[in-house]
Amino acid sequence: MSGGTALAVVLSVSAGFAGSVQAAVLGRLGDRVGTVEAVGFSTLVAGATGIAVLLVARRSLHGVSTSFHQPLWLWLGGILSAFIVLSITFAAPKIGVAAAIGLVITGNLIVAAAIDRFGWFGLDQIPMRWPRVLGIVLLAAGAALSLKK
Repeated sequence: MSGGTALAVVLSVSAGFAGSVQAAVLGRLGDRVGTVEAVGFSTLVAGATGIAVLLVARRSLHGVSTSFHQPLWLWLGGILSAFIVLSITFAAPKIGVAAAIGLVITGNLIVAAAIDRFGWFGLDQIPMRWPRVLGIVLLAAGAALSLKK
């Protein structure tokens, strides 16, 4: 495994850990201040963090201004981020963090497999083979089982 691939794996697993903590913490914040208010606040914190990382890494905000001139469909990532945060903030206190994250990951994997298979958004096509299909089915079954209290 190359250094870049290893780093990608570590970051992806770490993001998974962070996502579960995020769901739990935002669920509690949503209980205290309201779901929509928690999403608004967390979006401000995420934006400030992103700008700080950009300034430290690039010493410039040039990347932000360049992004404003890209096709609008590329802004979908930011819009979907807000929807994801809203969804987990609402769902985690009601169905549990494990169920909420399990369902999010199941949805992620289903759509990600379709994106890979068809090469949507200009990405390389990756065939859909039976191990991938089995993994998605097993994950979906696990998410469904996690709904049981």
